[in-house]
Amino acid sequence: MKHKDGKPVSHPDKKSRAVPMAIMFFVLCGFSFYLGGIFCSEKDKIEAKDVAKVVSSPKESSITPLQIKSTAFPECSSDYQDYTPCTDPKRWKKYGNHRLTFMERHCPPVFERKECLIPPPDGYKPPIKWPKSRDQCWYRNVPYDWINKQKSNQNWLRKEGDKFLFPGGGTMFPRGVGAYVDLMQDLIPEMKDGTIRTAIDTGCGVASWGGDLLDRGILTVSLAPRDNHEAQVQFALERGIPAILGIISTQRLPFPSNAFDMAHCSRCLIPWTEFGGIYLLEVHRILRPGGFWVLSGPPVNYENHWRGWNTTVEEQKSDYEKLQELLTSMCFKLYDKKDDIAVWQKASDNSCYSKLANTDAYPPKCDDSLEPDSAWYTPIRPCVVVPSPKIKKSVMESIPKWPERLHATPERISDIPGGSASAFKHDDSKWKIRAKHYKKLLPALGSDKMRNIMDMNTVYGGFAAAVIDDPLWVMNVVSSYAANTLPVVFDRGLIGTFHDWCEAFSTYPRTYDLLHLDGLFTAESHRCEMKYVLLEMDRILRPTGYAIIRESSYFVDAISTIAKGMRWSCRKEGTEYGVEKEKILICQKKLWYSSNQSSRDINRSSYEEGGKQQSKADRHCEEIMECTIVADEPSPKRSIESRLQDLNKILAKPN
Repeated sequence: MKHKDGKPVSHPDKKSRAVPMAIMFFVLCGFSFYLGGIFCSEKDKIEAKDVAKVVSSPKESSITPLQIKSTAFPECSSDYQDYTPCTDPKRWKKYGNHRLTFMERHCPPVFERKECLIPPPDGYKPPIKWPKSRDQCWYRNVPYDWINKQKSNQNWLRKEGDKFLFPGGGTMFPRGVGAYVDLMQDLIPEMKDGTIRTAIDTGCGVASWGGDLLDRGILTVSLAPRDNHEAQVQFALERGIPAILGIISTQRLPFPSNAFDMAHCSRCLIPWTEFGGIYLLEVHRILRPGGFWVLSGPPVNYENHWRGWNTTVEEQKSDYEKLQELLTSMCFKLYDKKDDIAVWQKASDNSCYSKLANTDAYPPKCDDSLEPDSAWYTPIRPCVVVPSPKIKKSVMESIPKWPERLHATPERISDIPGGSASAFKHDDSKWKIRAKHYKKLLPALGSDKMRNIMDMNTVYGGFAAAVIDDPLWVMNVVSSYAANTLPVVFDRGLIGTFHDWCEAFSTYPRTYDLLHLDGLFTAESHRCEMKYVLLEMDRILRPTGYAIIRESSYFVDAISTIAKGMRWSCRKEGTEYGVEKEKILICQKKLWYSSNQSSRDINRSSYEEGGKQQSKADRHCEEIMECTIVADEPSPKRSIESRLQDLNKILAKPN
């Protein structure tokens, strides 16, 4: 700034103030750097201590294990020897009859959960080893006489001495299951060359069809409800054949879409054309594009069998035509047909589904409001789930044949958050190393002492793939709350199911030889109480069976404490890499017998409460639900609603 005469004007006060301000600025900066240095050095010291703890010796570990009070669990009453909590017949009266919904999963509330150990039947002994178990089992392990008396004339099974024998017969294969499957292979050549690897058998009986397919390289999930047939699924698992409790009713089956290569119904008596074909829609959803649906029994070959079905030829012809019309509307085509077997194939591409856009089309195309893979307590909707156009390498014609598909990266892994080909290969390699380590810790793994295995919280099925050459099969369970990796499991040619471990699994007691879990409590302890998960493991594990529990060091001591209260013996082992933050528990369930059980034949379990109602329902269930109608056992043809009304009257009668 200049004066009006042109001379500069000085401001001594401003200049003098600038010097102290500059000094103050440098002082503050220096002080802040000093404080920052102190803080960082102390932080480095803290971090160094934490790292030291992680890599320290076991005695100096930083993990403080969870400690709980030990509890000795009491025995359940012997009446609970075949207790299935979520499919309990004594609770049927609480639920509706519509489409047999009372046979679906209905788990007891928390305050009704059992905190006791399920006893084995009187005279129980370790199951017969595979492969002999496919043809015989101990009578005392599954002491049910009703099914033997009702089905012996069809060669389902036959009691001889202290054993049940399984001749391989069935309602639709009186010449034996082998001859039946031979004819099926003639109709479907893809069963011979590894194209078909996974199958589901709805209404499986004692699972003879699934048992025969094992020798042909096809892995089958045998599905049946708990009904008057008395423990079909328990017979299957006792034989060493994969099976699960379930029914196609009002809720989706616990499988992802486009999962199975083949579905089968041999006189399973599912009313396929009733309720707008909604049961067929569920089969369509779980069947892979290009997959096959096989039906034997009514109305196939009605021309020769209609008299034995106590109906008219016109009525059976109408049923067959209606079935064919429904299948065509869902983009199935008749693939082949001979004698009592008819085969349909699901469309491999989506061109057929364009017709579903018409407003008058039935069934219509499902909208995008429901995830196709959503299958845990998800209602079945009366619409067609159209396969995603992104699925090109997962159709039957394109997916690698077995056994190559086991280690080929599945196309659908890209749908999983973080999923990639490299992640899949890494997981595959990791489980080969882990399985080798497990066999060192537990030599029984891989021997004939273990047949039925469950991986309780798998990701990609890596453990099952690593033991594929051993004489066993693995049920791969994916948590309904975890990332949806089950499609990848099926694309590999393995089998599995969705499940929530806060609830009981859909199986009978004493059905698995080995339970494996990897970080299950780390992942689910915030939702599921550890005690109830372990009690459920005890229910489904066979006496003398094992559990491999891979868990955080935080949980292992608490698990071991609860296991001791269940009469298990456990030992703690290191992992294959000796990582201190993770441990492996090898536990074995002891064989014990109920202290209040008498030596007697137990023909049925009727439970303490509601047992009489269950027994009455069982006596009449065959006629009411037509569960066991065969050609030489005519029964009046009645609507399913009429039969259910009669069942309801029976259950309502006083004891």
